[in-house]
Formats: sequence, C-alpha cells, structure tokens
Amino acid sequence: MMRSSPETYHLMTDDTPSRDRGVLPPDDPLRLQLHNELHARPTPRIRLPALVVQVAVRHEGVSREAELEHLRQLSGLGELELDQLAGTYLRLRLPGGSLRWERHTEFSTYTLVQHLPAIAPSPDADLLGHLAVDTSWLRGIPGRTLSAVKLIMLHGPVEEALNIARPWLGPHSVVASLMGRNGHSCAVTDFRLRQSGFERMVVVAPPETSETRAGRIAARLLEMEAYRMMALLGFPVARSLRPMLLESEQALAQITARIRDSNQADAGLLDELEALAARVEHTMAEHGYRFSATAAYHALVRARLAELREAPIPGTQTIGEFLQRRFSPAMATVDSTAQRLAALSQRIERAGALLRTRVDIALETQNQELLHKLKRGQEMQYQLQRTVEGLSIAAISYYVVGLLYYLFKAGKEAGLPISPELAAGLAIPGVMAAVWWLTRQIHHRLTAQQGRE
Repeated sequence: MMRSSPETYHLMTDDTPSRDRGVLPPDDPLRLQLHNELHARPTPRIRLPALVVQVAVRHEGVSREAELEHLRQLSGLGELELDQLAGTYLRLRLPGGSLRWERHTEFSTYTLVQHLPAIAPSPDADLLGHLAVDTSWLRGIPGRTLSAVKLIMLHGPVEEALNIARPWLGPHSVVASLMGRNGHSCAVTDFRLRQSGFERMVVVAPPETSETRAGRIAARLLEMEAYRMMALLGFPVARSLRPMLLESEQALAQITARIRDSNQADAGLLDELEALAARVEHTMAEHGYRFSATAAYHALVRARLAELREAPIPGTQTIGEFLQRRFSPAMATVDSTAQRLAALSQRIERAGALLRTRVDIALETQNQELLHKLKRGQEMQYQLQRTVEGLSIAAISYYVVGLLYYLFKAGKEAGLPISPELAAGLAIPGVMAAVWWLTRQIHHRLTAQQGRE
C-alpha cells in the first residue's frame, strides 16, 4: 500500500496578541465555526496537464467512521488517527498526486488529482491503469456510485479545443463551452457513460493558465456533474407518483361532485375525504424532502453554470444549452409534481372545510328543531303545571275545610251555638282564597330566586 500524508483544513485562529482581545465582547460559541465556513473546502491548485478523477457516492447507511477507515487503508495503517480527521474535508498527499475527500449531506466525493499519464489520446485509453491509487481501493469505497468523471486538463490553443478533445472522447456528438469573460479556456464533453462507468470531460487551457484558475475550473465542472445527478434523484420519484396523483385528483373530483348532492350521507363522504387526505399527506411526508433537495441541487447546478460564464463555439451546443434541453425538463417535472401534490393537499383541505360546514349547518338545523320541540314540551308542561296547581288548590281547600268542619263540630259538642255544616260551608270561599294567595306567594318567591341565580 502506498504511503501518504494527511492534510486537513483547520479552523483559522486570530494571530492578534491576547492583550488586544479585550477590545471586543466575548465571542459567540459559533462565531469561529461560522466564519471559517468560507474556508472549509479550499479550491484545489492543479498544474496542467493533469488528470482529475472524481467518484461521488451516496453514503446512505454509511457512517463517517466507515469512510475514514477506508481513507486510513489508503494512507497506511497507523498514519491517520481519527482525531486528525475532524470535519468533513481531507486532503491526502500521495506519491504522484493528491486525494480530496469531502462529505456532504447526502453524498461524498473522492477526487484524485495527478499528472496526466504520457499515453496516446484515445477513447479507449487506459487511464485507470495509471492512477496514483489502486483500482481495488476505488472499488472498495463505501457507498453507491452516483457520479464518476475523468477530467482531462490540457494545455493548448482554445480555438483548437474541439480538435484536441475529439481523440479523447470519440466520434460521438459533443457539447463545448468557452469559459470565462474572455473565453480563456474551453470544456468539451459528450455526457456519456463508458464501459468503465466513468464519464469523460476535456478542458483545454492556454499555457499561462494559473494553477488556481485550473483548480476553479475543475471544481465547477465536477460539482456541476455531482449536483446534477443528485438533483435527478427526484425525477424517478416524480414519475412514480403520476398514477397516484391522477387517481387522487379523480377521487377528489368525484367526492366534490357528491358533496353537491344533498341526498349523500355526509358522514360517509367525510370518511372518504379523510382517507384521501391521509394518503396525500403520507406521500408528502415521504417524498417532500426529496423534492426540496432536488430544488436545492438544481439551484446549485444553475449557480455553477453561471460561474463558468459560458460562451458558444459556432456550430456546437454549450453545456448550458444541452442541460437546458435535457436536464431542465426533468427538473420541471419534479417541480410540477411537487406543486400538484401541494395543490391537491390544499384542495382536499378546502373540500373538507366545505363538507364540515355543511355538516355543521345540518347539525345546527337539527339543534334548532330539538330546541323548538323542547320549548313546546316546556309550554305544555307549564300548562299542565297550572292545571295541577288549580287542582291542588281545590284539594288543599277540601282538606282545610274538612279540618274546620271537625273543629266546628267539636265546638258544638262543647256547647257553642254553631252549626258545623253551615260554618264549614261559609268558610269554603275564604279557605280557597287563602290557599290561592299562599300558592301565588310561593310561586313568585321561587321565580324571583331563579332570576337571581
């Protein structure tokens, strides 16, 4: 195994003497980390002619430690300690080249930069046989390959870029772009996968091209391709959702039409609508992240294309024009699917609100009818109560007069000149009036007490 040395990018620190740090308030805990984010992945310096090989893999289910362990195998056991690998960026200096490892949110890239092997230009040239790393190490990279690019960077006149690049790419149609404000270099590619699993790109730049500019060109082209593939992950998802969206939209249209029919059972419609809403919300929760990630990656692809400052070569499509014709429709499909899904969710919500409103109105009508029946029942109960009150006055008066009769009878027996029957008969109007007055007083008192409560 070849030997190498690690080079990690450490957070920048202030070299100002500590006696000057008292000028500022204490640093926010995240200040240094946020400030140095601008320098987290420095642009590589590439000396032409060069071969740049990048492999981008999805690391779903692959831990950072597994990737670091694989890098340790490349550097030689014991030479890379895990604490040296803090962060998500690492540059290894190898005999004959260097390797950059970068871990992103969903994928990782392994970029090998080395001198271009001295072999004849050919579409079948064995570039892998001249790499600064073993091909077995590339094959063992943890993850699933998403993008693999061989970028050949050459010195030469820009106006001859197509003729220089053609032997490396073969007879297929190519796209090419002059890059920079003054067209200082040219990128040529055919966007085709070869049997090795790699794409090929050729960059032709004049001899005075600086190493920093060459590094920026390579970074933009390789990032554009990696982000393009990541953005396209949403396209198969969007196509797979077409039948579900069509079926759900038709089901919603049928439910909406049935809502207009007053003979339909509202409870059944509401159950169907809730089931449809649950299905759509589950789909949004399952694929919402992929759609938003696709939009973010698409924006990055556009940004990298804008940074290239493309200019056309007569008779040849630019890279941006090619992507506009082939890549942009796929992104439009993903975007329209996400919008259809969101619009369907909103329409289901409005239909549910409409149906619930109708259910609430029906319940309100039923409540009004029930209150009307209760009111009539209370009125009848009140009339019955008044009738019972009249009968109770008569009954109470009867018992009171009976008691008075016995009282008068006892007085006659005691020798009083009283006729019990006559006295009891004369007492009946007074007794009834007294009982009526007492009943009314009790009734008024109870009514006043209820009013106070």
